[in-house]
Amino acid sequence: MGDTTLPEQPLVDALVFDWGGVMTVSVPEFVGAWLRAEAIDREVYGRIMREWLSRDAVPDNPVFRLETGELTVPEFERLLAAELITTTGAKIDENGLLKRMFGGAAPDPAMVELVRKARAAGLHTALLSNSWGEGYPKDLLIELFDTVVISGRIGLRKPDERIYRHTIDQIGLPAERSVFFDDAPVNVEAAQAVGMHAFRHTTADDTRANLATLGVTL
Repeated sequence: MGDTTLPEQPLVDALVFDWGGVMTVSVPEFVGAWLRAEAIDREVYGRIMREWLSRDAVPDNPVFRLETGELTVPEFERLLAAELITTTGAKIDENGLLKRMFGGAAPDPAMVELVRKARAAGLHTALLSNSWGEGYPKDLLIELFDTVVISGRIGLRKPDERIYRHTIDQIGLPAERSVFFDDAPVNVEAAQAVGMHAFRHTTADDTRANLATLGVTL
């Protein structure tokens, strides 16, 4: 006998996923590889990211402006390279910095398979991503997602509620018929605030288990 506490019918029709750290291997994994490869001081990098990415980040900082398309990738790379230091004293090459940082951000095969199954089952699949440039695998996005919302293309970024409402409008379903997965708690909370189901992503197995609580079995 199955778990009778689970819904008999799916509570959602649309599955929405972040990209980096959700559809890819974890951010600490691929960023850590880059930090090691270029001997970048981890403490300095961590401080900069807290200043630019935390809940208390200064408004209009470089990450916010990059993700909304106000800064170009080369402009951001120049600003970031100026802040970073290496443990060897070597100078950091700003050219192609983001490409190197995200070089190890390979798609997670388990998540690719999960989304592939969801779309084949007739569920609406969507990507909602804060972009650090346009390094997405285009063919894979076409295969996996019915709707693609990328922050730099529309001038909005998570956790601004407007980007969630825009995504819901693009999907064409009520917010409560959608579920969102992100690796950042602040983005999950923002999705819940506009009426979406939302969970923090850790692994494909955990995401599959969270989907099961909504009656979606993949």
